[in-house]
Amino acid sequence: MKIAMTRPTPQPARAQILQRTVRFCINPDHSTLGENTFAGKPSMTGLGRYDEITLAIQGQPDPHTGYLIGIQEIDAIVRDHLIPIIARQIETDPRVHPTTLLSTFWKIASDQINHTLCAIRWQLTPYHTIEMTDITHPTNPTSAVLIRQRFEFAAAHRLHTPTMSDAENKAYFGKCNNPSGHGHNYQLEPAVRIPVALLESRDYQLDIERAVNSTLLDHLDHKFLNIDCPWFDQTQGGVIPSIENIARVCYQQLAPEIAQIAPGIELVSMTAWETQKTSSIYPADAH
Repeated sequence: MKIAMTRPTPQPARAQILQRTVRFCINPDHSTLGENTFAGKPSMTGLGRYDEITLAIQGQPDPHTGYLIGIQEIDAIVRDHLIPIIARQIETDPRVHPTTLLSTFWKIASDQINHTLCAIRWQLTPYHTIEMTDITHPTNPTSAVLIRQRFEFAAAHRLHTPTMSDAENKAYFGKCNNPSGHGHNYQLEPAVRIPVALLESRDYQLDIERAVNSTLLDHLDHKFLNIDCPWFDQTQGGVIPSIENIARVCYQQLAPEIAQIAPGIELVSMTAWETQKTSSIYPADAH
């Protein structure tokens, strides 16, 4: 039997975001591009450094090509314009905070693109990212920078709530309800917004690290959270140490400390991982 095919009803075009990550290495020999485009181009020679820059671009794809912008155009912006700036800065003053370059990157990329640039993310290490985005400042993205840095702590917890019977807890939480607890290598990633005007005056990265260590890690690392940490000790009014609650409580504890670093600095969000597969972000509307 022949089945009639119905064409989908045309829908009004809506804006989309295209993201492109460019991997590259800064080498002693800046003229060497190499051929390994997955690991980075320019590829590594000698004692180089590895970075990634992602551009996020918003607009409507061309109805004829399906392209918003050719990815080769994005690659050229990073390789022809942004990498030389980084290389010169490393040679002249490698101690400068990398966030001070993002405003220049934003202007260059915006001038080269016919659509809306909505984010630049510079991956300095696998666990340290700086970002300029229109999420926190839609009208003036270049006024602030987001710093994301990941931290780790080892701890044990037990998922158990006194509002349910022992049998109900065991049925609901399974192995995670083990009375002796179980452990994780947790990771935390605060996203901290810093006004660009403050960036050249001091090293806020170190201030963020001190705040995270003293406010969070000193209370969480190598602890049985349900017993050793009042935030999660339910006999003292604490909450069950689910990954959702860990993300929220860590945000609430750290936010006032971050705000004290300098006027205008604020904690935007906290991401917490209990495994590589399970994480939580608080608050959701800041992501």
